[in-house]
Amino acid sequence: MRIVFAGTPEPALPSLRRLAASRHEVVGVVTRRDAPLGRKRVLTPSPVAALAVELGLPVLKTDRLDAAATETITSWGADLGVIVAYGGLVREPLLSAPRHGWINLHFSLLPAWRGAAPVQHSLIAGDRVSGVSVFQLVPELDAGDVFAQTRHPVDRGATAGRLLAELADLGADTVSDVVDAIADGTATAVAQTGEPTLAPKLTLADGLLDFALPADTVLDRFRGTTPEPGAHTTVAGQRLKVLSARRGPDAPALAPREVRLVGKEVLVGTADGTISLLSVQPAGRGAMPAPDWWRGLRVDSLEAGS
Repeated sequence: MRIVFAGTPEPALPSLRRLAASRHEVVGVVTRRDAPLGRKRVLTPSPVAALAVELGLPVLKTDRLDAAATETITSWGADLGVIVAYGGLVREPLLSAPRHGWINLHFSLLPAWRGAAPVQHSLIAGDRVSGVSVFQLVPELDAGDVFAQTRHPVDRGATAGRLLAELADLGADTVSDVVDAIADGTATAVAQTGEPTLAPKLTLADGLLDFALPADTVLDRFRGTTPEPGAHTTVAGQRLKVLSARRGPDAPALAPREVRLVGKEVLVGTADGTISLLSVQPAGRGAMPAPDWWRGLRVDSLEAGS
């Protein structure tokens, strides 16, 4: 079967690799345009673009699937479109151009967490089970019939970055199985059931940690916003990015938001215990162990959020 693949970031790579090595033919790859990265804002191809070049596949770089993009993609004569985190909408007439339409790999158990940031919202909500869904793409957001779902337990220490990498590998297997089933004529899709939850793109404000809340609630938000958009607080009026943290000891008892060096640990009080800051990044500085940052402050106690 002839496949067109659309994707952009790192989590799309396992699926592209799997399909390129399968019995099917990837006839073209669609990805976003080169983007400026780093302090020097150097134009850099997307991870999917780089892999497509490595695999010797035709690449179309576009931020919008407009009439020109539709003409190019249609000329490839694909039987099926596969989309994994492309970052743009597929509309008619492109949606119906492949004879089997398009399937989408989504990093949640639909209808839970429809939207751009399913993994992040799932962790913030405290979900203990996640997974992937492969569904038929339709005009409504993430609402198509589901061909397959694979569940995945969420490790208590997993950040969004780590969980997304795990789901990307798991999703490559699920996508491959669904593509094979479509080619063999054995694929079946069922309508989504249950009340949808939404997962819009996160903003910097979503990473703000409120240490007045219970410790697990704070850690869920930390994990869900790490590495992007970044978990943070303020200490002594300065923004502090929290890069690594874990549940701290129950003793000593600290007041909510109280920050103190206890032994070799920087602890922050919450509504029901402490959180240990392991690695932080003060404003305008690089990452450092939290105790080194604290010793540089030369104080006994401060309040997070102040």
